[in-house]
Amino acid sequence: MSNIRSFFVAFLAAAGTLLPAQTPMQTQPNPPAFDVASVKQNKSVGDGRSHIWSSSDNGNFKTQNVSMKGLLEFAYGMPQAQIVGTLDKVSVATFDIDAKLDEESETRFEAQTIDLRRAQKPKMVQALLAERFHLTCHRENREMVSYALLPAKDGPKLKPTQNDGLHSDNGYGRIRAQGATVEQLARLIAQRLNEPVVDSSGISGRYDMEINFTPPEGPMKLNGQPIPDPPPSIFTAIQEQLGLKLEKRKGPVEVLVVDHVEMPTEN
Repeated sequence: MSNIRSFFVAFLAAAGTLLPAQTPMQTQPNPPAFDVASVKQNKSVGDGRSHIWSSSDNGNFKTQNVSMKGLLEFAYGMPQAQIVGTLDKVSVATFDIDAKLDEESETRFEAQTIDLRRAQKPKMVQALLAERFHLTCHRENREMVSYALLPAKDGPKLKPTQNDGLHSDNGYGRIRAQGATVEQLARLIAQRLNEPVVDSSGISGRYDMEINFTPPEGPMKLNGQPIPDPPPSIFTAIQEQLGLKLEKRKGPVEVLVVDHVEMPTEN
């Protein structure tokens, strides 16, 4: 399993959400700041996997062996294929972070609605990155080749969710999400393809969706041998299993541009 894929599986499983839910700006209180935050460059020799532990149930945020692009993906909800700019100073490093709220701030955080907690956690990480990495960045649209996620010829095959929240259970050659939007699905697919994927479906609502496919790296192996009768490519699987399709296009794609970032002072 690649670093990128293992990071995303761990992140989704730990967070229990695909992307932070959006809440009208006028109703959002200012997010709290982490009271204690340990930030260190990962220098251990391990299995190469990356992990993010972050639950909307509390104000804690913890990472192991996560790249700057991985941190930006969490903080800004932008797939790594759409993160560009000045990353040279941190491009080869990964980071271990352990950030917590003080007791009073934690109590206030947990008293909020789940939608507010989901919206605030990425903003808390944004503030941490600005403080410790001196990060500055902005969003803009750029002309580039991307995949448009569209309804297939016979229409979508999507099951409306009965879940209140967003949950994911993903592995090698599988994307499984409950309570997800099609836009969130597009971001998951972008992570797997490492190319921009734009939701152009016009489909609203939240759904339970599952795709089983053979990744570009090849079918899953059992005892060192490829499994028999592997599932189709992700392109075919999306069409057959969800009634959607990926169509390559060139046009405006939103990207996150890193203007400045530095290695943090460790503590």
